[in-house]
Amino acid sequence: MTELRGFAPPYTATGRSGVIPNPPWHYSGDLLTVEYRTDPVNVRALLPGDLDLAPEDPGAVAFIWADWQSCSDSFEELLDPTRSQYKEAFVVVRCQYEGVTYSRCVFIWVSTDFAIARGLHQGYPKKLGSIHQTRPMPYGKAAPRVDVGGRFGATVSAYDHRLAEARITITGPSETNGFVNALPMVHHRQVRQIERNGGLSLDEVVTMSGYDGEAGPAWKADAELTLFDSPWDELASALPIKEIIGGFYRQVGTSWNGGTTLAHR
Repeated sequence: MTELRGFAPPYTATGRSGVIPNPPWHYSGDLLTVEYRTDPVNVRALLPGDLDLAPEDPGAVAFIWADWQSCSDSFEELLDPTRSQYKEAFVVVRCQYEGVTYSRCVFIWVSTDFAIARGLHQGYPKKLGSIHQTRPMPYGKAAPRVDVGGRFGATVSAYDHRLAEARITITGPSETNGFVNALPMVHHRQVRQIERNGGLSLDEVVTMSGYDGEAGPAWKADAELTLFDSPWDELASALPIKEIIGGFYRQVGTSWNGGTTLAHR
């Protein structure tokens, strides 16, 4: 009998057809971040019962756009760019699990199938979307510089409906790239039983973070952010903006090679 291989389906004798390769996965990209505050009751409504609000600034939210290039340990994806390049826009809050404060992704849209597959493995609630953000370039007038005065825009849409748009203008160096998305993630990995009206056949609380992190200078920015609802996404009504905290821009690199299961439920 042939042994089927692969980290994720479709499984074949070679494993080459799998939608994602074996970890570790490496990432390099540009992050555009806008942090804002909503009413903490809105954050609470998106957390499962075993998570609590963060004790400090519980209504803080980060909306992040990322223009990524990623690959496995073979690095072969870098020579086939359609397998390495993708974009995502994601919304992060903070919460507590058993007394420890974590970051948590509550909404996320990505532009490729392999990014969705990786997210399902990690517990991210990924959906397909159309994501765009201004790219910096070192030369010419058609791109901003990552420096004071640099102006960047970003949008995300899904099912042809605009869900968010942001604009930032870099005002100077920053000590951080924000605080909301600065902690290890806590997610729930859940899969429903195949039987109709069944419960969950997989129900885990997991945490994870990257390693081998590298980062360029962090920049703070004046920021604007507008959110929208659509018939299929409830972004603006779920996490409405109360006040803008600020914007950030940073070029980063990180790697991922697994997480830790905190609980089987």
